[in-house]
Amino acid sequence: MKAESWATEEALGKQAAVVRPSGMRPHNVGVVRRARLFADGKTFVVRDRRLRERRYPVGAGGIRRAVFVPPPPDAWEAVSKRPAERWGVLVFEEEDGHEVLRVPLAEWLPEADAVGILDLKPTKCLDRTGLRDLAATLGIPVEDRPQTPDGGRDQPQSASDRAPDRVFHGELPRWHSWIRGLGILGWFIALIVAFAADVDWCLPIAAGALFAVPAADLVVRVSAWWRRRRDGRSFAEAVLFTPHPAAGAGATPRFLQTASVHVLPHDVVITDTVGRERWLGRDGAPGVARLVRLVSPGDRQPLGVEFRDGRGEVRALLPWRNWFAGPQGQDQWEDLVSALAVPAADEETRRPKRPGGDTEPWWNGHPLAADARTMSPLPAKEARAATSWHSSVIGGNELLLIPLFSLLLLAGLFGDGVPARLAGLFSALTIVAEWVPAATRSLISRFHYDKPHENA
Repeated sequence: MKAESWATEEALGKQAAVVRPSGMRPHNVGVVRRARLFADGKTFVVRDRRLRERRYPVGAGGIRRAVFVPPPPDAWEAVSKRPAERWGVLVFEEEDGHEVLRVPLAEWLPEADAVGILDLKPTKCLDRTGLRDLAATLGIPVEDRPQTPDGGRDQPQSASDRAPDRVFHGELPRWHSWIRGLGILGWFIALIVAFAADVDWCLPIAAGALFAVPAADLVVRVSAWWRRRRDGRSFAEAVLFTPHPAAGAGATPRFLQTASVHVLPHDVVITDTVGRERWLGRDGAPGVARLVRLVSPGDRQPLGVEFRDGRGEVRALLPWRNWFAGPQGQDQWEDLVSALAVPAADEETRRPKRPGGDTEPWWNGHPLAADARTMSPLPAKEARAATSWHSSVIGGNELLLIPLFSLLLLAGLFGDGVPARLAGLFSALTIVAEWVPAATRSLISRFHYDKPHENA
């Protein structure tokens, strides 16, 4: 990112009404660092991961109101069929009811992956995202609309009306899906033509088309690595906090090297054990306004630290044993309070009695139990699955199917004809591109990242 872009980001951070995206995995972290919703005077601004802006005027001839459409009443439908709408959608409309912009709340809740749909009411999500405050800053009244079978629209717009814009962040770029789909289709068609019409030059075309599948993955992963490296300057002014676990806590190198909390002048950046990064603001009602150290009843032993916003809602949860119970842990706790410059207090937590008794983690039953779990060392198998490109992003079957398809033409590498050799070469490259990154990551995980640390 250019220097002037960081200057713009600094100026943006000073505004209280700024909405940040939900947390993202490492390959998509550019969305979290750059995309924002904010106000520029009387203009609603939508900024994407590439710093491109869409600007919507507010008032006469522009946005006049915002309508909150709740999620479907069926929780299963909300999660499985419409995951981006599981807490509802905020629709910005013109005076005549024309929809200008639709903002799914789940896309703009930093802790969306750490809280369950039943643990957070949609109206609270509207506050936690900061969308309600942003609408108030722009002078846009927010109304409620009951959910209807057509997705919340009381009256369908005419076919001539322009469809509303939608602020949605895909897991992967659109071009990635197109290249992969065309690669599979091209491989299939070229292979049929090669064998049915006996056209030798269709064999390298088929193998090259199939190679596009892992090649698209590699481009996404390398590009993401480069962007993260380039964007590292955004943390130049940050105060860094890393885990200081107690002896015997089972800390792994992955947890110690990946999990972190960065305190920036206007943001708190929380990264969990699998590299998922989310940004919480420090200004306004949705910003971090208080730290609460949870203690057990009776002996008042510290259990965890809650980051709460101006409305008292919990936005993040760190287990004390894994973050502050080590030799320098108490000093780190005091430094965190000092860096955030917010009130801190102790509160007793009520731990529900469960069949497992004390063998279950203390955070079971907490709304952000999933957050506490990912901000702790994960079991080795679970950590490998959560960080594997194929298991967590693409799908594990590809690691078997794509090399299997490539074996059909691999023997051509030892043939006499040029087309057969080219086909075999592309097939070998496809197998290498699929298996080598996966095998390397698995071996490093097994023998380093997910082995208990020597001082754990």
